Amino acid sequence: MITLAVTITLAFAGYVATYLNGLRLAQRQGRLARINSQLSDFYGPLLALAEANGRTFDAFVERHARPGGVSPFADKTPPTEHELAEWRLWVMSVFLPNIQAMRDLVIQHADLINESEMPPFLLQLAAHVSGYEVTVARWEAGSHDRHLSVASYPHEVLAYAREGFSRLKREQGRLLG
Repeated sequence: MITLAVTITLAFAGYVATYLNGLRLAQRQGRLARINSQLSDFYGPLLALAEANGRTFDAFVERHARPGGVSPFADKTPPTEHELAEWRLWVMSVFLPNIQAMRDLVIQHADLINESEMPPFLLQLAAHVSGYEVTVARWEAGSHDRHLSVASYPHEVLAYAREGFSRLKREQGRLLG
């Protein structure tokens, strides 16, 4: 009788241990799947776009810099018509498509953001893009009196994407063992 009770107890304990181990492995797999999705669908593309946009903007400023390496829009002397025409070309060809893609990532993959609330600078990014869409629409209608968005570009986006990507890659590596 004691042998039977011990056998049943050991079988039950084995079942519980197997169940708990399976549960832990399933949770680990779920966490890894989420991290993979965050990396491939949000933080990776956001980092690539923000980095490309920043480097391209730096190249524009370098090519069109005023004395002291200052952007034509940050100098005391207003931009020339040639500089404004170049700016419109760069905005419509490079900057606007990049920031629109960044905004679209935020909107389409908001569920992949780590924070419990939307970071304010990502909302600022959406406002910046909308401001440029209006500015470009004015250019297309022939009005060249404005050249910047009504909302400034949130420079925190690049640091946020870098930090989020790095943190998730470390966690991914830890989960993969």
